[in-house]
Formats: sequence, C-alpha cells, structure tokens
Amino acid sequence: MFKILNTDAKAYAFITLIGALLFIPFIGNMPLFDWDEINFAECAREMLVSKNYSDVQLYFQPFWEKPPMFIWFQAISMNVFGINEFAARLPNALCGIATLLVLYRIGKLVNDNKFGLTWVFIYASSLLPHLFFKSGIIDPWFNLFIFLSVFNLVKHTNNPVGSYGYKTALLAGFFLGLALLTKGPAALVLVGLTVVVFFIVNRLKKISKFQFLLAFAFAFLITGFSWFIIELLKGNGHVIQEFIEYQIRLFKTEDSDHGGPFIYHFVVLLIGCFPASIFMLYAFRKQNSDTPFQVHFKKWMLILFWVVLILFSIVQTKIVHYSSLCYFPLTYLATYAITKLKMGTLQWNKLITILAYFVTIILGLAFTLIGLMPFLKEYIISNKLIDDDFAIENLKANVHWTGFEWLIGVIFLVISFISIYKIGKQRFNFIYVLFFGSLFTIYSLLMVIVPKIEQYSQHTTIEFYKMCARNNYCVESLGYKSYASLFYGEFKPEYRQYEDLQRYIKAHEQEYKERDLDIAVSFGYVYTNWLVEGNISKISCFVAKKQEYEKTIKFHTELKLLYEENGFCYFVRFPKK
Repeated sequence: MFKILNTDAKAYAFITLIGALLFIPFIGNMPLFDWDEINFAECAREMLVSKNYSDVQLYFQPFWEKPPMFIWFQAISMNVFGINEFAARLPNALCGIATLLVLYRIGKLVNDNKFGLTWVFIYASSLLPHLFFKSGIIDPWFNLFIFLSVFNLVKHTNNPVGSYGYKTALLAGFFLGLALLTKGPAALVLVGLTVVVFFIVNRLKKISKFQFLLAFAFAFLITGFSWFIIELLKGNGHVIQEFIEYQIRLFKTEDSDHGGPFIYHFVVLLIGCFPASIFMLYAFRKQNSDTPFQVHFKKWMLILFWVVLILFSIVQTKIVHYSSLCYFPLTYLATYAITKLKMGTLQWNKLITILAYFVTIILGLAFTLIGLMPFLKEYIISNKLIDDDFAIENLKANVHWTGFEWLIGVIFLVISFISIYKIGKQRFNFIYVLFFGSLFTIYSLLMVIVPKIEQYSQHTTIEFYKMCARNNYCVESLGYKSYASLFYGEFKPEYRQYEDLQRYIKAHEQEYKERDLDIAVSFGYVYTNWLVEGNISKISCFVAKKQEYEKTIKFHTELKLLYEENGFCYFVRFPKK
C-alpha cells in the first residue's frame, strides 16, 4: 500500500475516500445524545428559526457558554440537509477527513510518506479518536485548530530567526484564534501552557523574536476576537465576563455532576485509545537515530500530551472528551514507537505485553457483556445487580436484539490476543492486524450496539418530545436538566407573545437575576416553572424521572399522569378554560 500511494495526490485522494467511508455513513441513524450533542444542535436550530446567525441562543435567549464557530458549521449543514441528526453530526465527519489529511501531511514532513499513512491508520483505528468524528460535539474542530496552531509553533521554534518566521507566527495565531472562536478561552490556556513548558524545558533559550510575537498576537486577536468585538459593538459587553466566569466554574467545581479522581483521564486514555495507548508507552525512550527536527517535534508532542493530561486531571469537572486533545500527541508517539519497533531500535517488553492483554480483556469483556444484554437483562433486573433504580427501569425497555451481538466482543478478543502474542514473538506486521481488529470493532459497535444503548437510555423520551412537536404542545423536563425537549420538541420563540409569561418573568425577576447560571439556562428554569403553575394557553407536557414521581405530584397538583415507561413519568397539564 505504501508503494502504491507514493505521490501526495494519490495519498490525499485515498485518505479522503477512506475518511468519508469511515466517518460519514450512518451518522444520522440514531437520535442525538443529551446533553452536549443536543445542546449544540439546538443552538444551531435556533439560529435557523430566528434567522439570527450572529448570536448563540438557547431558549432564544443569549447563551454565552460557547462561542459560535462550531454552531455556524452546524447551522450551515442544517441549511443544506435540514434540521436532523445527519446535519448536526456532518461537520465532525468532515473534520475527521480534514484531520486525517493533516496527520498525513505533518507525518510526511516530520518523517516520510509511510510514517504519515501509518499515523492516519492508527488514529482512525483507535476507539475514542474514531468515535468523536461520529458525534455532534465541539471538540474535534477545537482540537484540530489547536493542533495546527501548535504545529506552526513547532516549525517556528525550530528556526526562530528563519525567513519563514512571519508565516509560521501568523498561522499559529490564526489557528489559535479559530480555536478560541470554537470553544473559548481554554484554547489560549492550553497553547499558552504548552509554550511556557517548552520554554522552561528548553532552558529558557530564546525561541522567537519580538516582531514574530507581534505577528502571532495580531493574527490571534484579529481572528479570535472578531466576534467578541462585534458583540461589544452591539452592546453585549458582558460576553467576555460570562466566558471567564464559566471557565472558572468549570475549573473549580464538578460542573454537570461530572466529578472523578485525579487519575480519571489517565484511565480514559489508556483504555479509550487502545491499541495506540499501549505502543505510546515505548515512545518515552530517547532514540539516537532521530534527526534534530524529529527530536524537536517529539519534544513538543510530549509536552502537549502532559500539559493537557495534567491540566484536565487537576480540573474538577471530569468528562471523557476534556482530554481529547491528547489524541494527537498520543497517536503520534504510538506511530513513532511502532516505526522504531519495526526498525529494530526498540525492543518489545513483556510488561507491555501483560498490560496489552489486560486492557484487551477489559474491553473485550465489556463489549461481550453488552452484546449479551438480552440474555442477562432479566437476571440483572431480578437480582438488582445495579444499585440504581432509574438504570434498572431503563433496562426494561423493549429493545430488539438479534442474539449475536456478543460476537463483536469475542472477535475483538480473538484478533487482539493473537496479534499481541505474535507481536511478542517479534512478528511486528501483526501490529496492523491488531489495529484492523480495533477498527472492525469500533465500526461494529457504532452500527449495532450504540443505537441499542440509545434506546435504553433516552428513546422513549425522544419519541414523546417528537409527539408533542407534531401536536404543537409545549414540553419540558422536570427535576433534571435536558436539551432534548427543545430540539425534538421544536421549541419556538412564540413564548414572547404570552402576556402571562411576561408577567411571571417580571414577578420572578430578582430570582432570575440572582441565579449563578447562564441567562438562557436561568430562563429555562423560569419558563418551566411557568408551564407548571402559570396561566398557560395550550396543552403542556412534562417528563420526570420515575423516582421523582411522588415529589412531582405533591408539588404540582395540576399535572395529570399520562403513563410511565422505562424509568420516566409523562405528565400533561391542560390550560384552564
């Protein structure tokens, strides 16, 4: 394959085709997941409905938690393909293709054509890196922009007084600005810390010139603050303060009920980036055969990896995708180690073999047990093996299984065990077999297993929201936070016409202002309370978790129970005649 793809044109065409086949098919075959996927898609939907593309909105109120870049991508996609799951996830599928092309280009510049293609294969064949390109969350584009910024800094610091200093400085600032527009100030923190650590590791040696720093700052400010400046001119001066306060809250608190131990992201990367994570462990060893630029690039990748990993291990909020920027350096280092193993300058370690078997067993058993769910479900429910009544009720959902889904886990175990055994015998071509097995497993899980998990977790509520949208009912969740009621319930800006709602908002104005939440989220609470107790003009429906049933009917006496299903209670409130 490497000989066939001996020109850039062939390689780029091949990678584009493979990327399209890997990331685009079936991205619309199941509903979006609460929270993040539906949150961003709803913001894009509200752009289309309101025809206001300059402001990010939720409940058609200002939503300052995220800047607009990714929302714009989704809005463009929805304009072309309609408001649906395919359109919401397509931007990240395209990002997946772009990412693979970038990896090939950089891998070829640092090493050679073969290295670039290997890096592409390893990235696409690792669990979480592949999975994120099938999602509708912000991180894939955010990570790509940061990585492009860092790569231009790598080239710049490799020759800080060279003739291309302005070009690399401008490009680094430009891509960092795009990252800021995609997810916010975290971009500046991540790149800034990486540069500072590199400066320290480099023994405080001069890494640039003042005029290049000015060029970097100019490109960053013009790109990254363009939207902020427009908002300031429009009178939305509190936008920067809102961003800063939100980021500080994420750092200090366990936001969104997502906490975890310090080693959380270490475990996520070890298991979630298998098999690449196993080979990456070899890359910490110094190799005398590396060129000066390869040594320089590897140093940057190691620094980027540890900065991201340690920073988000310190941050109190623990969510899987927070450490996703690590996928770039992790897969590079894995590719580096594989190359050295095949060259014979690195020796396979028995301890790594044991670790590889251990991770394989964990993943293989997990995939197999999930596939055995139709056989295990009744046993789990009757013996209450899960100490969560809500989860037990979710398992009661009527989901169709063929009975053969467990074979995915078994095939993964067989391929992985054989490959690891052969690799231990110095048969390093089986490294590619191991990654092919991983790729097969990922694709099978996404096509077969993940849609069934969605049916257990949220399918009934999504269908209820869709029914409410078809009948033009108002619908909201009670007692828990959800954006699905907005997207699938097709929330409309017509609430502005409800005079009683405006009076209700005014009566609760102080409470509304005192909430330490985003304006849009605060409004959501007020709007939900009004639907429950205000003078509504049309039928309103509600979804609550089953364990909240007694509390719900006690405090909301006008609600009538429609039915219970899969851990949720569905209520209705009729307008007074």
